Amino acid sequence: MIPAHNEELLLPRLLDSVEVARERWRRGPGAIEVIVADNLSTDGTATIAKERGCRVIGVEERRIASVRNGGAAIAEGEVLCFIDADSEVHPETFDAIEDSLATERVVAGATGVRMERWSFGIAVTWALFMPMVWLTRMDTGVVFCTKEDFVAIGGYDERRFFAEDVQLLWDLRRVGRKRKQRLTRLRTVKALGSTRKFDLHGDWHYFSDLFGLVPKMLWSPRASSDFADKYWYGEQRSPERDAQARKELRVKS
Repeated sequence: MIPAHNEELLLPRLLDSVEVARERWRRGPGAIEVIVADNLSTDGTATIAKERGCRVIGVEERRIASVRNGGAAIAEGEVLCFIDADSEVHPETFDAIEDSLATERVVAGATGVRMERWSFGIAVTWALFMPMVWLTRMDTGVVFCTKEDFVAIGGYDERRFFAEDVQLLWDLRRVGRKRKQRLTRLRTVKALGSTRKFDLHGDWHYFSDLFGLVPKMLWSPRASSDFADKYWYGEQRSPERDAQARKELRVKS
């Protein structure tokens, strides 16, 4: 399931990688449905998705948890996989996910990511977060679980403007503990992790922007929602600005 808002620039790249992974899956491509949840796009996102054979559902609520839930609601399969539109999936993704869940020791998991590019600032940011990933087994990339468990926990928490993916895995982890199951990280099939936020906001912006949010939240209840509006849901998500930022980055390098 792919949430998408104005993703005509990068969605084709993801869909190309998904098609390769579908072809490589032992059960064949016809057994995997590709759903794009179009979140009020003003570009060709929905058209591209339909032309590529995806199931498309429109979601009007500008909140990523709602978009993910909207796509999951029309899924017909027993296993749900979530991936962001600016990513790419590994060719062996679906076999690895099936094998993992088949052990019955795993409740859910994620593939993790390999970054689209590296810099010193990105490497430091990466190193800062990895201990928590190792400790909790809560990673990013392609996130997967059974539809039964997804429905049981109520899906993504739509009260959250961000960190809904962390909450989902935390809830699934709690469900798994009751069955002596765990979260897993499929490190051999890492997805491509987009550096779009770093391209737009700078390679050190986690330290100047995100970490600076914590003290602001102590003084203002609206700080987190205001920041989310600017960082995740603002006009900087336009494909034109994405393209310009990447062009400027290539010139600098």
